[in-house]
Amino acid sequence: MYDNMLDSAIEWLIVIVVILVLFGSAKKVPELARNVGRATGEFKRGQMEIEQELRKAMNSNNTAQTASQGVDYISVAKTMGIETEGKSIDELKAEIQEKLKNAQ
Repeated sequence: MYDNMLDSAIEWLIVIVVILVLFGSAKKVPELARNVGRATGEFKRGQMEIEQELRKAMNSNNTAQTASQGVDYISVAKTMGIETEGKSIDELKAEIQEKLKNAQ
């Protein structure tokens, strides 16, 4: 048991010496650790943002419908002030066309 602890302590000592040799002094080690912590935090934030975007895309019921047609008629209709609840894409197309005709 003591042999394992001694081996572990020696390994840690070697790691610390290598870090000090590579980075010059003991003053730079905390700075390095801080930068690694910041980078890890940024990575995790970016990962969470990507996961949120993927969830939004997957939860959208109408994304698959409109993507295959090339035009997001739901967004267009909402932008034009047309109610989209319970309407099919064909109904939305007709209302968009009607509103465009009346606007001219």
